[in-house]
Amino acid sequence: MTQPSTPDKRPPTSRAIHTGLAVSDWVRRWSHLVMADSTVLDLACGSGRHSRWFHERGCVVTAVDRDVAALQGLQGVARTVVADLESQPWPLHGEAFSAVVVTNYLWRALLPDIARSIGASGVLIYETFATGNASIGKPSNPDFLLRPGELLQFAADHGLRVVAYEDGFASSPDRYIQRLVAMRPSVSSADTQRYPLDPP
Repeated sequence: MTQPSTPDKRPPTSRAIHTGLAVSDWVRRWSHLVMADSTVLDLACGSGRHSRWFHERGCVVTAVDRDVAALQGLQGVARTVVADLESQPWPLHGEAFSAVVVTNYLWRALLPDIARSIGASGVLIYETFATGNASIGKPSNPDFLLRPGELLQFAADHGLRVVAYEDGFASSPDRYIQRLVAMRPSVSSADTQRYPLDPP
């Protein structure tokens, strides 16, 4: 296994948020789009807060991270894959999931792999830091900050239907973030498929 990235690649502030125990409000808000028994990919999962959340909702979870110790805590919760996503090949070649969840993580070279991992009628729930965050703290490197509209462009480039999108400032803790929920439309019902905006 390769050595972990330098602290500049995963700033302490963002790592602390990423490994917090609370489920992201954005993930919680849109979890109703992920049915029980769905296959869920929790990418760069950290301590696995979202792996646990979807496991408790009856999903079959695959958790990917470079932190071996964090993944050990997910035994019985998820299938775990140890991988340094920034220096190793994509570890899930050929696999597709009902849902892909990414929070507080951006490595642009992986975006095409993320898109390919969203199965037919699958959902992507994405939330991470955005331009402006350097004005308040870490991460401040533009390599790890989404540009305005970048997730919207990503969805358009990969044939995803945007269901929800936000780009702005959030508090507790203070941060600039961009959030997206997008679906891969079913070919047979792309014009009539319903994407519920409210939980049942």
